[in-house]
Amino acid sequence: MSKAICTTCQKPKATLQCALCQQDLCKGCTLFLEDDSVAYLTDKSPELTPSAFCGTCYDTRVMPALHRYDETLIKAKQVSVFFKTQGKETRLLKRSKVVYKVQNCLDRDEALLRLAYFAANEGFNTLIDVELVSEK
Repeated sequence: MSKAICTTCQKPKATLQCALCQQDLCKGCTLFLEDDSVAYLTDKSPELTPSAFCGTCYDTRVMPALHRYDETLIKAKQVSVFFKTQGKETRLLKRSKVVYKVQNCLDRDEALLRLAYFAANEGFNTLIDVELVSEK
């Protein structure tokens, strides 16, 4: 019975596999993507699924996707938010048919940032008629 050999360091103690290329890796050569690093993303591509990656896949596929995610998160922090009670300020603004909903957020700020991330990801810079409902 042969042991799996790490493709990076060639040691016979590979217990993990890269999520993208399926190469055998040892724990020392594996790069991990944590779940909290892409917390605002709802539909995760294979590159942004929290898992183990080899160095090559991490550098060529995961890092560019993380960079795009971070850029969108920076844009989301600059999104203007108008609540439903601010009808006088927004009466002349064009409304989109897109409706965003988030659930199970810890606090108000997280809910607003999640909504703003969805808007920034679609190319919008303003949220109009926002209504937040809290539950105990």
